[in-house]
Amino acid sequence: MTLLLIHTGGTIGMAPGPEGLRPEPGLVEAAIAARLPRGVALRAHLFAPLKDSADIGPTDWNRMLDQIEAAPAMPTLITHGTDTMAFTGAALSQALAGQPRRVVLCGSMQPLGQGGDAERNLDLALTAAQAPGAGVDLAFNGRLLPAAGLVKHHSHAADAFRSQPQEAFPAPARRRFDPARRLAVLTLSPGLPAPALAAVLAQLDGAVLRVFGAGTVMADSAVLDALKEALAAGKRLRAVSQCEAGGLAPGAYAAGAALWAAGVENGGQETPEAALARLWLCT
Repeated sequence: MTLLLIHTGGTIGMAPGPEGLRPEPGLVEAAIAARLPRGVALRAHLFAPLKDSADIGPTDWNRMLDQIEAAPAMPTLITHGTDTMAFTGAALSQALAGQPRRVVLCGSMQPLGQGGDAERNLDLALTAAQAPGAGVDLAFNGRLLPAAGLVKHHSHAADAFRSQPQEAFPAPARRRFDPARRLAVLTLSPGLPAPALAAVLAQLDGAVLRVFGAGTVMADSAVLDALKEALAAGKRLRAVSQCEAGGLAPGAYAAGAALWAAGVENGGQETPEAALARLWLCT
């Protein structure tokens, strides 16, 4: 067996420097090579330069997909920072839907060699990557989590991630992300000025709207007009709940009726990250 490693960067592969933690080339590859069982070879693709995950986006997802598809017989381990892990997990899960690929994401809250969680997470990821089956998962804090619905719910703890159930994503018509598409996640909040919302939507091709609870929105005609104008201009708007779990239930509250009447899409139980990946693949 040959294991494909895609090392993007992130805390797991950092070491202390004069100004704080910084990427350390060779650290992750050496740790994996020391853990590979006999009979398993390593093929490594390293981002150059290594990236903080705050800088990971659609161009990088395409790069990961190119490497995965160029090695069709190889299970894949992707080492990645935690800050945008949920976005990458959703993007790869949807882009690879319907393909018999084994992809395991791995990161850590502390770097390798610091007595933290990195070694445990890497051990779990290597075991998971060599196991039979298909899908995209995250190996973290002793658990293997479906990557399609990841949520980073803690910024410091070793148990930083949860995974919310997602509906099965159908095989997409295309499996790459167009970096030129202008998409974003927008949060509706009390007192949001309608002109500000309209101005942001004018700069976008589509947006994920984080709405209240089970799917409600403020009774502000100017806010609703801004949404209607964006939809009339051909922009896709997809709603998800601001709650971590539970999702939307259109029709449960009259305060949400205006959303659905305007043509805003129901994201159901999708996380914001999953809804954004869907817009990128399906528009």
